[in-house]
Amino acid sequence: MRIHLIRKDSDFNFEASNSDGSTLSIDGSPAIGGHNKGMRPMQLLLTALGGCSAIDIVSILRKQKQEVESFEIEVDGEREEEGVKDYSLFKTIEVHFILKGNIDKEKAERAVKLSMEKYCSVTKTLEPTAKITYKVTLN
Repeated sequence: MRIHLIRKDSDFNFEASNSDGSTLSIDGSPAIGGHNKGMRPMQLLLTALGGCSAIDIVSILRKQKQEVESFEIEVDGEREEEGVKDYSLFKTIEVHFILKGNIDKEKAERAVKLSMEKYCSVTKTLEPTAKITYKVTLN
């Protein structure tokens, strides 16, 4: 797996691309001189967690012949206090899965649990430093 980043301005805006040609913008916060032209790196971590689990859940529910009409995920992360160290890790992350459709509640909850506790590599990467919780809302 390889990601390529190219600086797009004289500050902190970068464009990241993968080998398939998909791109996204990254930027720093205005507090450090960024221009809000893209997501910040720590936002990308939360995005990756949501995306990873979303792919797992859709895959599991498809195999179970569940009809997902809409699917939203809200990911909230709280970081350590700044200034304590040179870096600030996530200490808590809450993921809220909101599914609508002809979906059995137990199957939805099981799919989410399998993703969050077994399959999602991003969750497993963040678990050693962050307490990750999740909840499911159906219809």
